[in-house]
Amino acid sequence: MTQATARTGPGRPRDPHLDAQVLKAAQELLVRDGYQATTIAAVARRAGVVTTSIYRRWPGKRALVEEAVFALDSANHPAPTGDLRADLLAWTHLFLAAAAHPAARSAIPGLLSEYHDDQESYRRLLDGGERPTIAALRELLTAAADSGQADRACDVEAIFEFLRGATLMRALTHGTEDADHFSRRIADALYAVAQTPTSG
Repeated sequence: MTQATARTGPGRPRDPHLDAQVLKAAQELLVRDGYQATTIAAVARRAGVVTTSIYRRWPGKRALVEEAVFALDSANHPAPTGDLRADLLAWTHLFLAAAAHPAARSAIPGLLSEYHDDQESYRRLLDGGERPTIAALRELLTAAADSGQADRACDVEAIFEFLRGATLMRALTHGTEDADHFSRRIADALYAVAQTPTSG
């Protein structure tokens, strides 16, 4: 997953309470009604605000849904423990829990369909969320290499793609079913990749 995308909007200071109210309404509608039915008007009604209040904060539905969904995993990345295998397990748990949240499971298929038709929006999402996450993983793996737990030439982006893809697919198809066993398997695989230099 990714961190929350940056919000845009001119002028006045933001009201964090109103922001949280709107995001919560969007999450609830995604769970109850699905992505297509989660419109700006529907979110405004549920949040008890006017649509212009939402448009001052988010340029449209997709940006609102991105923040409503990806804010679910925008907490700090897991703190390093000095044990790479344990750290990768914590990252796997974080990614799986975020992707398996009911609002995320409802929104992600619709978002992926829209990204297929609008690569520029997806690139902005990458800039806002995925690249900082890759940087945090790179820092973790660099420290692990210093202590002999990872190869300095391991492919950090491949590790991220594996982590993201495996947890996303698992979340969409199985939710959190057997999450601990799944997460341990993925963390073990990531650990093995971290000890392997990039080929070529």
